Amino acid sequence: MEDNGFEPRILAFLCNWCSYAGADLAGVSRLQYPPNIRVIRVMCSGSVSPHHLLHALQQGADGVLVAGCHIGDCHYLKGNYMTLKRVTFVEGLLGFAGGDPERLRLEWISAAEGPKFAEVVNDFTDRIRSLGPAPSFEAVPLVRAGVAIETVAAR
Repeated sequence: MEDNGFEPRILAFLCNWCSYAGADLAGVSRLQYPPNIRVIRVMCSGSVSPHHLLHALQQGADGVLVAGCHIGDCHYLKGNYMTLKRVTFVEGLLGFAGGDPERLRLEWISAAEGPKFAEVVNDFTDRIRSLGPAPSFEAVPLVRAGVAIETVAAR
């Protein structure tokens, strides 16, 4: 692979109770993983809506990681089931719209799995790096009286 200087920008939505604690464990254990990840700590992965995922990609993220408690271990009982449904929906939507569903990843990482967190971040960063920069979303122009006023991308 040729090094073109591309460093992916990855946004990660991490559940407060498990995945964020796993990331913290990876940090205090001094496990190595790329600094390409920007973390948004959410109380539950079930609070991450499809809008959040699509908006992150639209605003220039090269990849989006969603990590939550293992199935059956959610502190909010069914949050990770909702997450699974939503991420699967967004992957299908991206594929339908011509996007790349591989730029979205869902993982279950517990608070005790710091090494798994580091491994997932390393693997996902390498995958996004091999895909290259995310193509920009070209929004449909807003039209009033037949004249294009602006595009959402220009905001």
